Amino acid sequence: MKVIFMGTPEFAVPTLKLLIEKHSVLGVVTQPDRPKGRGKKMLSPPVKDVAVENNIPVFQPEKIRDDEFISKLEKFEADIFVIVAYGQILPEKVLNMPRYGCINVHGSLLPRYRGAAPIQRAIIDGEKVTGVTIMYMGKGLDSGDMILKKEIYIDDSETYGSLYDKMAPVGAAALIEAIDLIEKGEAKPEKQDDSLSCYAKKIEKGFGKIDWNKNSREILNLIRGLNPTPCAYTLLNGEVFKIWNAEEFSEGAESMEKAGTVIGVLPKKGFVVKTGDSALVITEAQAKGGKKMSCSDYLRGHSVEIKTLLE
Repeated sequence: MKVIFMGTPEFAVPTLKLLIEKHSVLGVVTQPDRPKGRGKKMLSPPVKDVAVENNIPVFQPEKIRDDEFISKLEKFEADIFVIVAYGQILPEKVLNMPRYGCINVHGSLLPRYRGAAPIQRAIIDGEKVTGVTIMYMGKGLDSGDMILKKEIYIDDSETYGSLYDKMAPVGAAALIEAIDLIEKGEAKPEKQDDSLSCYAKKIEKGFGKIDWNKNSREILNLIRGLNPTPCAYTLLNGEVFKIWNAEEFSEGAESMEKAGTVIGVLPKKGFVVKTGDSALVITEAQAKGGKKMSCSDYLRGHSVEIKTLLE
């Protein structure tokens, strides 16, 4: 098939690479280069780098609704548009343009977790199973007809980063399978049951602040779901202290200290913090202005006193 691909982050790269191998990718649409890091160096989206390596035309419109850009898309006469985490809402004129429509790789088992952060929210909510859905795109948010789904189990130690890496190739293979079904006329789209949907809204700044009054499992899920970005955090001596990893510490249930209080220090592992129902050992963290490190290393150069209150 003749394909126009729309995507931006690393998650979209495996799908683009497989499409290049299996079909004819006429062009790639991605977000504009953006300044990143302390030096504000202009960086291109990962998808753009793959397109350039394969001599595929790249388009980076600020707004995909621009009439001039839409006219360029029409000239390709593509059979299908494939969208993977592109980052802009497609206007109806674009959705109706290709012969076989627009299909999307979504990082959840729809209709659950429609929205911007399905992978993170599934972990934060303590789900045991998630997956990818290949769907037709429509005017509603992630509400189009589903073509196929692939389940992925969430391990107890799963982080946003590890699940993201696990999902990307599964989504790529499922996308190719869906295109084959469409091309053969064998696709059987299934409507979503809106009553089963939930919204995985974007992770806003401040969402990662830990409420130590919650139970240990809820806090662990938050830590895992925000690792590596944007990262859960607390305040230690008034400074932001990022928490990358932690473990349950059942003995903390006996403590009468206020939630958020350091109730123990394990020099070879980390320090123990009281939660709403037990305690957690903070095993990997990052102080303001510092690097991510094991808490055993952190404790070699810093003192964390028992009864210190994390806020």
